[in-house]
Amino acid sequence: MRPNSLAEAVKRIQEGALQDVALAEFVDTFDLAPTIEARHVTIAEEPTLTNDKRLDALVGAIAEYLAKQHKLGRVPSWVSGPARYLDRPWHTCSFADDGMREYLTFVSPAEFASRNIFTEERPLRRARGPQPAKT
Repeated sequence: MRPNSLAEAVKRIQEGALQDVALAEFVDTFDLAPTIEARHVTIAEEPTLTNDKRLDALVGAIAEYLAKQHKLGRVPSWVSGPARYLDRPWHTCSFADDGMREYLTFVSPAEFASRNIFTEERPLRRARGPQPAKT
């Protein structure tokens, strides 16, 4: 069963669920929400801090990114808390390559880069999931 919110996904991670799986299932929940308000509800509650600085910053970036990409009209205030930012850069590639780190530095969405998280251009894309509305 998919988590109903980002806060629930983080709770599952703290209880031992695989991070990638719990977050991907949350993104499915968000994408399948029928209205803007229903989507906002999935990110409104602040996830508890985990003592994993990367995860704490990552969930802030995810919530802000989804709110902006899907034009929810507001971003939860909790995403701006100091614990939602990293002090040191984190390049999410699985191998240490200067070229890849440089690439990620330039293509990372602002919601991630502002938190010192450097990832791919569309970090939450799914192979066949819904895409953000085009204007």
